[in-house]
Amino acid sequence: MTSNQSRKVRVVDAFPELVDDLDPEQERLARHHLVATLLDVKPGVWRPRREIDRQPGHLGLLVLEGVLMRDVVLDRTLATELVGRGDIVRPTDHDGQDAPIPFDIVWHVVQPCRLAIIDREFTRVASHWPEVLEVLMRGAVTRAQSLAIALAVSHLRHVDQRLHVLMWYLADRWGRVRPDGINVPLKLTHQALGRLVGAQRPSVTTALKQLAEDGVLTRADDGTWLLHGDPPETLQRLRERTAAATSQP
Repeated sequence: MTSNQSRKVRVVDAFPELVDDLDPEQERLARHHLVATLLDVKPGVWRPRREIDRQPGHLGLLVLEGVLMRDVVLDRTLATELVGRGDIVRPTDHDGQDAPIPFDIVWHVVQPCRLAIIDREFTRVASHWPEVLEVLMRGAVTRAQSLAIALAVSHLRHVDQRLHVLMWYLADRWGRVRPDGINVPLKLTHQALGRLVGAQRPSVTTALKQLAEDGVLTRADDGTWLLHGDPPETLQRLRERTAAATSQP
């Protein structure tokens, strides 16, 4: 069972990117006035309280720290999205049960999360600084771009190629350089990786074995992942295509 605790947080202290484009005086004011309710969510299945983001004027939840996994369940098929720092989520905006083809959503907390509730009052105060609203909007757009890349990865022909590209994409966001390679500090199971790249678990296991034999991806002793060598050219092409698609009117 996942337990939640709530308290107040000065959002700029936890997410200073909000005020990158403000002058020092406006930054000081924003840091003082932009206060939100903070949710601390522990690892496990997360069942968001429906009253959290059902108030008029509520923009969503800003992820300040941690990693979430969002599973879309369609019959016996699951697709997974990873959500992290800077993303905006609205977890109770779900009408899948009333859709022509019903689906469900399941949230898992992979790493302990801190979420700022961007409610009506916070939005009212933040509206004094359009630059702050721009950063919040960027969090929603970034998720859309990430989903576009994940969709493109799932269409690559070979499962080992999908996994290799995915891991480098995750390294862009969460990776840490170590003497033995670039560490992707996510304890993703073979099953979870399969849902991320659109493959069955046995195929993922086989592909990971091949990548390890090739010396490009191995599992660390703590269950996270290590990348070795240079990123594949496919990753750069995916970035370029996604950037071009999102820049078109």
